[in-house]
Amino acid sequence: QVQLMESGGGLVQVGESLRLSCAASGSIFSIFAMGWYRQAPGKQRELVAVFGSGGRINYADSVKGRFILSRDNTKNTVDLQMNSLKPEDTAVYYCYLDLIPRGGGRGRYDAWGQGTQVTVSS
Repeated sequence: QVQLMESGGGLVQVGESLRLSCAASGSIFSIFAMGWYRQAPGKQRELVAVFGSGGRINYADSVKGRFILSRDNTKNTVDLQMNSLKPEDTAVYYCYLDLIPRGGGRGRYDAWGQGTQVTVSS
C-alpha cells in the first residue's frame, strides 16, 4: 500500500554532484523518520541522512558538510543533494520511511525503496 519511488542516481566523476529524490505514495497517517541509507559492495547498509520524528537530521559522519537533506512534509518527499562526491560514496542508495499507515489494522513499520545506483569514478 505504501511505496517509495526513487530517482536521481547515476555516474559522476570525483568532485561532482547528484541529487536524489524520493516520493512516498499511498495512505500515510504519521511519519516517524524519512531519508536515505546506502549499501556498498561487500558492506552492510548504513544510514546516510534521515529526518527523525522531531525534525532533526541525522547525517553519517562521512557525508557531513557535503550532503544536504531536505523535505516537503505536505508531499511526503525527501531530496538528498550530494556534493563533492568521492569514490567511497559509490553504493546503492535506498529511500527509507518509518511510518504508521492510514486505515486498515497495520501499525508502525519500515518501508524501503528498491534502490538507486550512485557511482563515483576516480
